[in-house]
Amino acid sequence: MAGALGTVTTLAKETVTRWTEDKCTTLSAALAYYSLFSLAPLVLIAVAVAGLVFGQQAAEGQLYTQLAGLIGDAGAKALQDIVASMNQEKGGGVVATVVGIATLLFGATGAFAQLQDSMNTIWKARPPTTNDIIEFLRVRLLSFSMVLGIGFLLLVSLILSAVLAAVSDYLGMFIPGGAAVGQALNATVSLVVITVLFAMIYKLLPDTSVAWRDVWLGALVTSFLFTIGKLAIGFYLAKASVASSYGAAGSAVILLLWVYYSSLILYLGAEFTHVYSMRFGSRRSATHTPVPDRRDGRNLERLIPPGGAAAKP
Repeated sequence: MAGALGTVTTLAKETVTRWTEDKCTTLSAALAYYSLFSLAPLVLIAVAVAGLVFGQQAAEGQLYTQLAGLIGDAGAKALQDIVASMNQEKGGGVVATVVGIATLLFGATGAFAQLQDSMNTIWKARPPTTNDIIEFLRVRLLSFSMVLGIGFLLLVSLILSAVLAAVSDYLGMFIPGGAAVGQALNATVSLVVITVLFAMIYKLLPDTSVAWRDVWLGALVTSFLFTIGKLAIGFYLAKASVASSYGAAGSAVILLLWVYYSSLILYLGAEFTHVYSMRFGSRRSATHTPVPDRRDGRNLERLIPPGGAAAKP
């Protein structure tokens, strides 16, 4: 028990230390700035993907309900207005439509490009040295793939939420407490979806090889922290009267604050994943093994590579 507690304490201390050294507060501020211009296009793409299954109006209603639970009614309403404006501007001929779609995709991938750069900072990874244009296209293609992946996860989440809501209503009619069971299942599904999303980010975005077995624990820890942080951020935004303090810019400020604090949690989880992989995962390069010291006959702990020999005294 004491050993496990010591391990957890060591992991936590090293995670916070690296989080501070990598200036994750600055990285979070940069991601919040890019996300301000990427969230609306991303929501528009997500609505389009979900609308293929649920229909446009049903998908919008379900999506904005979930967004309101994350960032509050004011932020969700601001996103809804922006997306509605973008929808109105799409009808302007073939050329205008093509340009609009290209701008949409470019904006939606901006935040993921910044997120990849931050992941490289945390994992001490260097992007491949290629032609600048090729590298730019590669980053945008990967970012676009992440957008599609999130759209697919959203689609799965909406389908499961709809099924579980129906099951919850059915159980509530015949079983006492059945509705509570359905809500618990819905919360569990949401946690699983968020965990998979974080695992994808930690695995796919860094320009270095990251094993799947290294990311799952960090993704799960981040999901729990994100769930707790979501409640704390929502409470703060509700009590701080941010929207009224900043007037017309209140909704944008709410979005910035929410993404900023969420990014702090995301990067904390990334640092934990990196530390875990170095100490217990696939990147563990050495293990501590007691080795006899001939000078005084005591066993001294030496750092020995796996399968290697002890360093000579």
